[in-house]
Amino acid sequence: MDDRLFRRIQRYGWDAATPAYAQDWVPLLQGLTHTCVRRADIRPGASVLDLATGTGVGALLAAGLAGPSGRVLGLDISEGMVSHAASALPGRQAEGPGHAPVRFERRDMEDTGVPAVTIDAVTAAFGLMYAATPPAAVAEMMRVMVPGGRASLCVWGRREACGWAEVFPIVDAHVESEVCPLFFSTGAPGALHALLARAGFTDVGDERIAVTLSWATGDEAVNAMLAGGPVALAWKRFAPATREAVRTAYLGSLAAFRSGDGYRVPSEVVFTTARKPG
Repeated sequence: MDDRLFRRIQRYGWDAATPAYAQDWVPLLQGLTHTCVRRADIRPGASVLDLATGTGVGALLAAGLAGPSGRVLGLDISEGMVSHAASALPGRQAEGPGHAPVRFERRDMEDTGVPAVTIDAVTAAFGLMYAATPPAAVAEMMRVMVPGGRASLCVWGRREACGWAEVFPIVDAHVESEVCPLFFSTGAPGALHALLARAGFTDVGDERIAVTLSWATGDEAVNAMLAGGPVALAWKRFAPATREAVRTAYLGSLAAFRSGDGYRVPSEVVFTTARKPG
């Protein structure tokens, strides 16, 4: 798929997904996002770039770690996500001094607009797999970071380790082109490590962990993945009959993970940290 078209799909897809994502994904992913940000070893006074910031969970944690002398910029391809993230700032500012100023902007990961060699730490929680060109996004991280700066990323792991992975072929059966091509490519064994190493990062370290995503009902599971995830744009445009067919097929793919009225779905997350040579 052409990169420009891919970015356009991502932009409007995540605009459509923002409300359901904030409701159904943020509570599930907040702890994992915090783990990713903390692994960046953010020190007081640091300048931090949070890529694919979404609703700003990682950026807001980074602001607390960087302290009042630091600064944090959260970027996302979606205007809806950026607006939602910015709406949380008044509450954070009401907590009083102790946090770095935070700014949110709509930008692509491959073209951040950030001046070169100005960022101490880059974080990207569950975002790199949505880059049109992951190597270009990693090269952009390298460009903006100061020597010795630290990057911390996390992505979904292997397709076969994520029990919800059938959502993609199920949705793709009803649209002309793949909704999210190569979604799991960054989570393949060694892939993220190789991306960072080829870009010139050193001290690259990976950790692959198993996690369980829990939804109390089938409706919650459907709303999270179909209305609040990467296929939200297709879901929004489906006719009612198509929606019902996709819903039924998706819940069928989760049948092995049903627990009472809800679902406990296995997943895998890859955490990777690296440094820019000093």
